[in-house]
Amino acid sequence: MSNARRQFDRPSPSLAGSGASAAARRAFFATRPPFLVASALPVAVGTAWASAGFHRFDGLLFALGLAATVLAHAAANVYNDVGDDVIGADAGNTNRMYPYTGGSRFIQTGLLSRREMTVLAAALCLSAMALGMGLALLRGPAVMLFGGVGLVLGLLYSLPGAQLSARGAGEAAVAAGLGALPVLGSVWLQTGRIDSGAVLLCIPVSCWVAAILVVNEVPDADADRRAHKRTLVVRWGPQGARVLYRFLTAGAMGACGAAIERQVLPLWYALPALALAVLGAIAAKWISADPAKRPRLRQAIELTLAIQSVGCLSLIAALELH
Repeated sequence: MSNARRQFDRPSPSLAGSGASAAARRAFFATRPPFLVASALPVAVGTAWASAGFHRFDGLLFALGLAATVLAHAAANVYNDVGDDVIGADAGNTNRMYPYTGGSRFIQTGLLSRREMTVLAAALCLSAMALGMGLALLRGPAVMLFGGVGLVLGLLYSLPGAQLSARGAGEAAVAAGLGALPVLGSVWLQTGRIDSGAVLLCIPVSCWVAAILVVNEVPDADADRRAHKRTLVVRWGPQGARVLYRFLTAGAMGACGAAIERQVLPLWYALPALALAVLGAIAAKWISADPAKRPRLRQAIELTLAIQSVGCLSLIAALELH
C-alpha cells in the first residue's frame, strides 16, 4: 500500500495524544459522526408527518427523541467496530473504502483498544436509555418499546454469536432500526398513534438506508467472507447486490407513489421521487467488485449517501409544503 493511500485510509494521527480533550475527540470521532445523519433525518421525517398530518409538534419531545436515536446509532456504530474486530473482519480488510467501509479503524490503528471501544459503546447505550426513560415519564412506557427494539437490533447486528450481519439479516435490521423505527417512533412520540401515512413514509426511508448498507458491503465482501460474516452481498455477489439495490430503489419509488395516491404527499413529489429513482439506477449500475472499477464503486457509495439525505429532506419539505 502506498504512503499516499496510507495517509487517507485511516483516522487522522492527530487524534492520538494524552489528556481529557484528546480523549473526548477520540470518543466523538469513534462514533463515525458524519454517518449519524442516517438516523437523525428519519426522526425529522416522522416529526414532519406528525406536524403536517396531525398538527402536533412538541419541541422538547423532538429534541429528546432525536438525541436518544442518535446516541443509540452511535452506540451501534462503535459496537460494530468491536464485533468486527472480534471476528477479524476489519483487521483483514485491505479492500476497504475508508471512511465509508471497513469500520472506523480506531482499534486497528491503536487509537482505542477493543475494551475502550466496548466501554464507549456501553456508555452511549446507557445515555440513550436514560433519555428513553425521560421520554417514558413524559409520554408513557410504550415509548421504551421503540427505543428498546432499536438498541437490541443495534447490539444483535454485531454481537458475535448472534451477529445478524453474518446471517443475512443485517440489511433488514438496518432498514428497521435506522429507517422504520425512527420514523414510526417519532410519529408516535408526537401524536400517540401510528397511521397508514406514517407506514407509507417509513418505507422509502427504510429502503434508502438499507441501500447504503448494501453498497457499502461490496468492497468489504472478501474480508467478510474470510471472517465468515455472510452478508447478503457475500451470499449473492456483486450481481445480487445490484439486483437488491434496484429492488430497494423500486420499493422506495413505489411507496412514494402510494403516498401520493393517498394524498400523504403532494402530486408534485412525483418528480423528486422519479429523480431519486433514476439516481438509484445509476448507483446500482456502478456496483462492481472489479478492481478497475473501484472509482465508480466509491461514487456509487457517495451517491447512495446523497440519495438517503436528499430523499429524507425532500420528504420533509413536501410534508411541510403540502
